[in-house]
Amino acid sequence: MSNGQWYPPEWPARIRALASGELTAVTPRRAATVMLLRDGLPDRPVPGPAVHMLRRSASMAFAGGAYAYPGGGVDPRDDDHLVRWAGPAPEDWAVRLGVATVTEAQAVVCAAVRETYEEAGVLLAGPTADTVVSDTTGADWEADREALVDRTLSFADFLDRRGLVLRSDLLGAWARWITPEFEPRRYDTWFFVAALPEGQRTRNASSEADRTVWISPADAVEGYDRGELLMMPPTVATLRALLPYGTAAEALEAAASQSLAPVLAQARMEGDALVLSWPGHEEFTKHVPPTETPGASGGDPA
Repeated sequence: MSNGQWYPPEWPARIRALASGELTAVTPRRAATVMLLRDGLPDRPVPGPAVHMLRRSASMAFAGGAYAYPGGGVDPRDDDHLVRWAGPAPEDWAVRLGVATVTEAQAVVCAAVRETYEEAGVLLAGPTADTVVSDTTGADWEADREALVDRTLSFADFLDRRGLVLRSDLLGAWARWITPEFEPRRYDTWFFVAALPEGQRTRNASSEADRTVWISPADAVEGYDRGELLMMPPTVATLRALLPYGTAAEALEAAASQSLAPVLAQARMEGDALVLSWPGHEEFTKHVPPTETPGASGGDPA
């Protein structure tokens, strides 16, 4: 059985169109996604931390049916200078993330925290620089979350009205992947790790997901390898990178040593055949004969 690598059947035609000049690459939008971790699962012991994943609805135009992490694009207001902030300064984050300005760095970090709250109901913020909220349930919290989703409320105003500071120290930057040039929807995405704050609970708050699950990276990778779980290359690569760590704290500590060199797919022609690869990640290389348009399907975690 083939693995669960997400591979749309329209890619070969788009790659050939890009190579011939018939297709112009769009500029990727900056985005952030967060691998929420916790130690163990409530129903059974697992080695190492468990990670929170959501399954994108099959109706989604991009990666429908694929398992991923909470995340999304940067809101133009995420670089608001009024954002209440704790932890490493935006100047330090700019160096770590490889961006030119502190406002760019702040926007990426804010997007990571905001999207995690919007899609998973988990908020990496607290009343002070060394505390974190323990409960984000209730009608008033939900009203604020929905206002963030529909962009009638900025993240800066949300933190201000709640008297909270963003806890950037609760995040660890882990990887950076850029959507291939032949995709119509492109993202320049930073992947972060974070531990689930004590007292908080994840939930499926995303309109783009039909299921959420806590799963060990090992089980997720095995499901992908068996062809049972559909995933994009960045998801599989980051899951494999989590395998050596025994706790969420160990993974967070290891984040500082992870490379943030951008990974961008490359395509080349070998005769009439197409070769698609992700530098540094040979397992995702695809050799596509002229008449073949491969796809993938995935199911649910066991």
